[in-house]
Amino acid sequence: MTDAVVQSSSAEMQNLSGKAVTFEDVEQAAGRIRGYAVRTPLLQHPALDERAGANVLVKPESLQRSGSFKFRGAFNCLNLIPEEERTKGVVACSSGNHAQGVAASARILGISATIVMPADAPRVKLDRTRDFGAKVVTYDRAHEDRDRIAAEICAENDATFVHPFNDPAVIAGQGTVGLEFAQQADELGQKLDDVLACTGGGGLSSGIALALAFKSPSTRFHTVEPELFDDYKRSLEAGVLLSNAARSGSICDALLSETPGEIGFSILSQLASEGLTVSDEEVLEAVAFAFRELKLVVEPGGAAALAAVLSGKLPVEGKTIGLVITGGNIDPDMLSRALSR
Repeated sequence: MTDAVVQSSSAEMQNLSGKAVTFEDVEQAAGRIRGYAVRTPLLQHPALDERAGANVLVKPESLQRSGSFKFRGAFNCLNLIPEEERTKGVVACSSGNHAQGVAASARILGISATIVMPADAPRVKLDRTRDFGAKVVTYDRAHEDRDRIAAEICAENDATFVHPFNDPAVIAGQGTVGLEFAQQADELGQKLDDVLACTGGGGLSSGIALALAFKSPSTRFHTVEPELFDDYKRSLEAGVLLSNAARSGSICDALLSETPGEIGFSILSQLASEGLTVSDEEVLEAVAFAFRELKLVVEPGGAAALAAVLSGKLPVEGKTIGLVITGGNIDPDMLSRALSR
């Protein structure tokens, strides 16, 4: 993609979403999170290269503060809340990683946080959110509306709602993953052919795609979702927002959004290449591979992009492939399940 096309695409994104997210926003977010977020490394391992038949670069956001990339977007968003509004607190909805990112950011900035979480979220995510000092309100994922619950809490306290993905400041913060990816690949003298990222609501994926469009314009970006929860893949193919039929039913709890976020979709509809899907069995294999070969602890949702490479969902032979491991907040029982296969 040429610079002229990138500039044109950026302008179109503003018109489509009604809320602009620009590359400059990503660069500014990188400045805000510097010194708080971890600049996670790019890793390469002979076992993965041999298995894939490609040169594979892994960015392990499982090593990020709070255990996932979500800290980046949460901290950037909370940092932008005016001082006079911070005393009223923040509210968020999350199955766990956004919850921890918001809770950790709120503690650093001295803001009270209330997080609405599904009762069936992994215990480690519920416990760690509370450990960061947030108040946790649980709900039934299959029968209750978390957005309604969060709206009621916001109304009671006049608090600021921090959306997990459909927020320009959150997307800009998550986009720093893509910015770092491009910078680090360049430092290593590597040219990325394709980059894959685990995709739920699309905040991370759209941020990465936007950053790559400016820093590595020839790189193709791919969303990766669980089978039967591929609302992004189907939406991108149809050109309109589509929803999933079910709200639960995959071990990839972090990726079970009902429908793509409008802002991220406006970006990815222009910048994303083919979307990919993986099964729970392929994800479990990836969790085990990461543990045994890469020496990384990865949660199911965080392993989807790795699963896509290991299962051959994308032709990668002879190419340089980048993938993001998005989180490492896994229950011991789930890790045991993966390793016992």
